[in-house]
Amino acid sequence: MTSGTFDAKIKSLENLRPIVAELRGRGLLVVQCHGVFDLLHPGHIRHFEAARTQGDVLVVTVTPDRYVNKGPGRPVFNQRLRAEFIAALACVDFVTVTGTPTAVESIQAIRPAVYVKGSDYAEAQDDLTGKIVDERRAVEAGGGRVHFTDDITFSSTELLNVHFDVYPEEAQTFLRDYRHRRSADEIIDLLKALRSLKVLVIGDTIIDEYHYVHSMGKSPKELLVATRFLRAEEFAGGILACANHIAGFCDRVDLVTCLGTRDAREEFIRSHLKGNISPTFFYREDAGTVVKRRFVEQTFLSKMFEVAYLDDEELPEVVSRQVERHLQRVLPSYDLVLVADYGHGFLGRDLIRLLGSESRFLAVNAQTNSANTGYNLITKYPRADYICIDEPEVRLAAQDRRGGIDAIISRLAKDMTSKRVSITRGHKGCVAYSEQDGFHHIPVFSQEIVDRIGAGDAYLSVTAPCAAAGYPPDVIGFVGNAVGALAVRIVGNRTPVEPVPLFKFITALLK
Repeated sequence: MTSGTFDAKIKSLENLRPIVAELRGRGLLVVQCHGVFDLLHPGHIRHFEAARTQGDVLVVTVTPDRYVNKGPGRPVFNQRLRAEFIAALACVDFVTVTGTPTAVESIQAIRPAVYVKGSDYAEAQDDLTGKIVDERRAVEAGGGRVHFTDDITFSSTELLNVHFDVYPEEAQTFLRDYRHRRSADEIIDLLKALRSLKVLVIGDTIIDEYHYVHSMGKSPKELLVATRFLRAEEFAGGILACANHIAGFCDRVDLVTCLGTRDAREEFIRSHLKGNISPTFFYREDAGTVVKRRFVEQTFLSKMFEVAYLDDEELPEVVSRQVERHLQRVLPSYDLVLVADYGHGFLGRDLIRLLGSESRFLAVNAQTNSANTGYNLITKYPRADYICIDEPEVRLAAQDRRGGIDAIISRLAKDMTSKRVSITRGHKGCVAYSEQDGFHHIPVFSQEIVDRIGAGDAYLSVTAPCAAAGYPPDVIGFVGNAVGALAVRIVGNRTPVEPVPLFKFITALLK
């Protein structure tokens, strides 16, 4: 088929709207199918042919690249190629790439007499996205009906996993074995079961600012690179990001943190917390809320330098006592207390002691950063039920630069009476450990990196409730690395890792 034939079938939704209106006016029945169709296979072809029997004209709408939530490396084929593959089929009359994440808008524009889906969507509860209900409503509002085909089925994802190198080689080897031990449905059901956990998150509030610039080159008179300011973006970072991540998986999330009165940013903070997060703010008058301003070359998102607005002195005693009194009242009521300690003064010795003695299940991350290197070690916590830090942090805490990572984890778990530990290792993946099940080394699932900022917080936030629920370390590490693979594709903390994209990615990994 020539390119011109493709062009005759492939239309924008705007151009397609009057065409289908004219067809409907002539009494023809318009049928619509919708999907990603990343790898066109016999199941798709038979689905389209079955759909064509339901009417006179078949329109196929295709999810655009930016809304394909099947994880890193997907789609394998871009939206133009996917549209051309479908347009090459004789049973298809028109193809359009939608501009939206769901089919609802295209259904409203096309108003099909019949909207056709595969049999795997026949039960609404089996649809991870829950969108089939919205699609049905949109179809029926336009006077149409939904039809489910019942024919031979294949999985694009499964075929791609078997025949294409979608994931790094080490991940491919790991996944081939892991698919025999765990199913996607099993892990997704475990994640859905976290809803009932009552969670407290506590730690430093950080406002992350990205100031995007364009490099103009070296100044002729100074040893510096001159840049032109383009735009700025603010993100809710630190413990705020942790709260937003975990709030997607647990229905009840409470937040305890401290703001500075000099530049509190409270209105921004409240507006950037999810609706199921209940914050309790304490205020210190001797400082402002922590702001980290990063200057970023926009084209490649390369960070040039950072200016930190922070006062990392410990809390004034009067504020510390206020926090202690609040925590003494509420700590025993939570299933999980998650601490993200960035070393910026909020969590002092007395608060740490209280958290260790009164929390039913305590998950801790003590982060090493440029402001606290060597002074904010995980070992300042006398006890933690779940430890989640990166490899440089655990080596610094153990004062062991080159020793075997498993031996270091064993010593740390014993010293802190911790039954569960996750150590993230960057491009090497992670090590997940439990006293009962030992060590599980899990590789990274993607080498596509947009921005590393916040990936560790995302890993901590989703794996901590898994640890509190008693899930085995292979599940914790697998979920954590899946979360990390999604998080490094998000600029800063622009959005949290949400359940549906994670569920879709897990399904893609384990098919």
